Amino acid sequence: MWKNLLHADPVEWLLQGEPWVKYNTLREFLGKKEDDQEVKDAKKAMVAYPLVKLLVNELQDWPSYPLKRHNDAKHPLHKLTVLADIGFKADDPGMRDILEKVLSYQSCAGAFQIDMLIPTHFGGSGQPEKMWMACDAPVTLYSLLQMGLRNEKVQKAVTHLQSLVTDKGVLCKGARPTFRGPGKKDDPCPYATLLATKTLTHIPEMKNEALKGAEMLLWHWEHQKERKLYLFGIGTDFRKLKYPFVWYDILHVVDVLSTIDSLRSDERLKEMIDVIVSKQDNGQFTPESVWMAFKQWDFGQKKTPSLWMTFLVARILKRMYR
Repeated sequence: MWKNLLHADPVEWLLQGEPWVKYNTLREFLGKKEDDQEVKDAKKAMVAYPLVKLLVNELQDWPSYPLKRHNDAKHPLHKLTVLADIGFKADDPGMRDILEKVLSYQSCAGAFQIDMLIPTHFGGSGQPEKMWMACDAPVTLYSLLQMGLRNEKVQKAVTHLQSLVTDKGVLCKGARPTFRGPGKKDDPCPYATLLATKTLTHIPEMKNEALKGAEMLLWHWEHQKERKLYLFGIGTDFRKLKYPFVWYDILHVVDVLSTIDSLRSDERLKEMIDVIVSKQDNGQFTPESVWMAFKQWDFGQKKTPSLWMTFLVARILKRMYR
């Protein structure tokens, strides 16, 4: 039983948390359905919560400013993901106009684009332009799928993402053929592979592609002492607990891999989970690194246990040891 890995059962504590924590706890750990009155009340409170409403309001300006670096946590790309993570759906208040704008930014190839500024030394123009890269298009697509969208545009984006997956994982690719990230051309990019795998796990018929990505991520953990891939290593920073899932780190990787049932007995994945579990404080988990764009949220500080981060870890354990 997953609770045996924790020094205390966190569920009752989670039920006292913010509305998005309670909403997800009711559904994940108590097995309550969307039509349950307690679940409906928690969802209503979540939608009305000031921090959540602020995210929705900020996303009305999609795509906002040009992205210069993909670990920019304040960019709307990542704010949309947080809403998707906590349980927002396409028909929730304020989302219709936002998602119409997101869908309107689709490329001819199928990938969803954002405004981006890529320096000339990485093969960009040095000017803002509408484009996609393998380390941002899957982020948008994940949010759309998580929010329940399954229209033709989304399907076209899924097909495009499928085309990026190789036996090695996902390579460093973008709309500009001249684009080149800081790594070897034939190496997979761990971050792009993580994002693609995360997204493709939502599509049952993409199981093989998701497994290819998962194997690359597990290989990277297994060979962590050998070399970095596109500057992504597995060291101290990788092991720090952090949310939102903006970058390449242990909680993000394990949250994705734990959704794949066939990996439940994989020793490499269990090793990563052991690292996470070792960080508990009586069944609760405290962020070890934070994104300052979310400093008002309980996972945006490093002093006290975070309800949402504890929920995420508990959900991982439930998936793996149910």
